[in-house]
Amino acid sequence: MQLERLFVPAINRFASQYTKQEAPVTEFFHYNLAEKDLYINRVADLKKRNFMRQPLADCVASYMKAFPASEAVNESIQKLKDERSAVVIGGQQAGLLTGPLYTIHKIISIIHLAKQQEKQLDIPVVPVFWIAGEDHDFLEVNHVFAEEGTEMVKKGYPERVLEKKMVSDIEFDPNEMKRWVEEIFSGMEETKHTNPLLETIYEAIDQHQTVTGFFSALIHSLFQQYGLLLIDAAYPPLRKLESAFFKELMNHAEEITDAVLTAQKNIASYEFKPAIELSRAAANLFIYKDQERMLLEYDQGVFKDKQGTVSYTKEELGHLLDESPELFSNNVVTRPLMQEWLFPTLAFIAGPGEIAYWAELQKAFELFDMKIPPIEARLNMTVVERPVKRELDRMNLSLDSALINGVEKEKHEFWLTVKDEHFHEMIESLKETLEKQYAEIEERAKGLHRGLAPIIEKNMDFHLNQLNYLQDKTDQLLKEQHESVLNRYARIQNALRPNGGPQERTWNIYYYLNKYGSAFMDDLINLDYQFTGEHQIIHL
Repeated sequence: MQLERLFVPAINRFASQYTKQEAPVTEFFHYNLAEKDLYINRVADLKKRNFMRQPLADCVASYMKAFPASEAVNESIQKLKDERSAVVIGGQQAGLLTGPLYTIHKIISIIHLAKQQEKQLDIPVVPVFWIAGEDHDFLEVNHVFAEEGTEMVKKGYPERVLEKKMVSDIEFDPNEMKRWVEEIFSGMEETKHTNPLLETIYEAIDQHQTVTGFFSALIHSLFQQYGLLLIDAAYPPLRKLESAFFKELMNHAEEITDAVLTAQKNIASYEFKPAIELSRAAANLFIYKDQERMLLEYDQGVFKDKQGTVSYTKEELGHLLDESPELFSNNVVTRPLMQEWLFPTLAFIAGPGEIAYWAELQKAFELFDMKIPPIEARLNMTVVERPVKRELDRMNLSLDSALINGVEKEKHEFWLTVKDEHFHEMIESLKETLEKQYAEIEERAKGLHRGLAPIIEKNMDFHLNQLNYLQDKTDQLLKEQHESVLNRYARIQNALRPNGGPQERTWNIYYYLNKYGSAFMDDLINLDYQFTGEHQIIHL
């Protein structure tokens, strides 16, 4: 593996300016990444606060007991108890088979920054991955993409979930999940790595029959040797630990919303669109009732959902919180606040969209005398396999351009050179002549019999359809004649810019693990990444 760096402009203008640490974006955060003593200052700020380190470490240890023992993980748990320690943290939804590559890239970013800062600061720094198990949008995580011919096709898991259940409560049929996994792997080349991988996956399916449990088991199997700690946001013991701060969030519901709306107004004055959809009545908390997750609003001392299904006074909601904290969960506004309250966070690893919405929380953090932690953009990566590089060279195509723009334009230009435009023009001319003559026939037929009109129209449609068929068949035969070249373009596009987007948003890590084995992950993690905002190109 070799690492190359390339500057790729972010589609998200806000994230692009943040990565470069440009004004006015830097004004919306408490720390500037360009500061020389950034993390020294952050550690000093953390020392001024108190954290429930022992209970938190015990909670994480309890969650991770469900997975195979790991010396590195146990060491991280002990580090978390240390009064000097800090964490590098990031999170994601629980995707099937770990979801898109960017989840893996985010974890690698967490591990790398934690290792780097532990060495520089000479304090324990722990990598932590926060799983958004309370999320209820199963459609966002119930699929992977796989290559079929020249297309990248979505492969959805067949079992349906009709309720707005938290992902951590969604159970699956183990046999159905195994069949789905087999279908995914059947589209891959069978290698010496295939069966060991499937054994690990099947074991995770048998032992953890919820979507989040399955996800956590696979992530642990990939990263346990690097001491990565996992915690599910929906884990009931964690909710119990969080109950005191949930009460604070509940008591300051109106102020939190006002703080975010004020920040949004300020950010919008610089022509940035709001990243968080927020009504003035938002309470920024969810309640879980009958396995349905309901977003609460607050109005004149009453918390209720939009449909009026549930309604609580502040006292009633406080009593419910004391009795059943596991029924409560955060939304996009309060999750970062809860995370900051719980963990001594040295840095948060964020994707482009996350960076934008964290900016809108500055005033909300200040309500609780907290600061937004340093936000580091996760490493953006593209894996370039040797066959893909050979195809690029053979087609005389630029890797940089293919990464940024794809090769659809070049493919179209090639097609225009082999497509017989004059042939198409002849057919179009014939169609126009035919339509004109049929119009004359129809006009003439009106004086003969009114029943002729539909027959004439049907006859014209038949001939036009035949001409369309001739056009399509000619194109098909030409494409077959030039199939090898067109397929090269398709392979390059699928590998580097699938479905017109970044590789990391479509491909899944098991494609590479199946092809290259566990050494692929070790080599990927051990590359010398730098948090410079540049795109990381990994040459195999």
